[in-house]
Amino acid sequence: MIAELNRLVDVIEEHLTEELDVAGLASRLGTTEYHLRRMFSSLAGMPLSEYVRRRRMSVAAAEVVGDGDLLGIAVRYGYGSTEAFGRAFRSVHGAGPGDVRRNGGPLRTQPQLRFRLTVEGNTPMDTRIADRPAFRLIGHAARVPLIHQGANPHIQAHIAALPATEHARLKSLGDTEPAGLLQVSADVDPDFAEGSELTYLHGVAVTDTTPVPEDLDAIEVEPGSWAVFRIAGPYPAALQSTWAATATEWFPSNPWRLRAGPSIVAILDRAEDFSTATCELWLPVERA
Repeated sequence: MIAELNRLVDVIEEHLTEELDVAGLASRLGTTEYHLRRMFSSLAGMPLSEYVRRRRMSVAAAEVVGDGDLLGIAVRYGYGSTEAFGRAFRSVHGAGPGDVRRNGGPLRTQPQLRFRLTVEGNTPMDTRIADRPAFRLIGHAARVPLIHQGANPHIQAHIAALPATEHARLKSLGDTEPAGLLQVSADVDPDFAEGSELTYLHGVAVTDTTPVPEDLDAIEVEPGSWAVFRIAGPYPAALQSTWAATATEWFPSNPWRLRAGPSIVAILDRAEDFSTATCELWLPVERA
């Protein structure tokens, strides 16, 4: 995976002023666009689209401080107008092209990335592979923004709005793995960009033949393999650190890659105040 990511960075540099065909490149590298984007985001700390924009604006800055036509520069870097180019330029450098041309700055450079893998094994990972037939996730769904660290207040508010009796009812409906009450993230942006919207479902898993009550939302899940990571410790910190370690340690060291599908957290046990928990993180995978 590290070699594939470095090749992706090289291709970005070779075609910086062109539209990037991520799907085609992923296919040539023997992986998928979904996995490539997710691994890039996890390891680089920014979405692929954001890195491309920063690199383009870093290189474009050298032309902006010259005396070339701004519209020509904008078009060369893939923008149809000086206004659109100016917005992208300002978002990276903190000043518009005209200001930079007059004052010579400020300029902020995004260096070219280079990925290196150091596997220290310092994050214990209790993992198993589960092959599951098709099933359903049913419960109460809401659209919420993605937050990488700390508790998500939008998810907390969604769960808090449910009456206590509803949690017991949902738990009684579950009839297949993953067991127990589940925290489901679906329709996640492939770049895993913080602030992008996803569908969060608080519910349970049922077989694909189990009827869905009319007042509940449902997500159909295709048959396939799942990497299941068991985590115990401070919540949600231990869960989030394990999630990050899947990208930095587990996927680069194992013959599996992410496939499209929901990610699921099954809460197996927890402290009364939810300060600690034992849970399972279910990630949809396929052989690389």
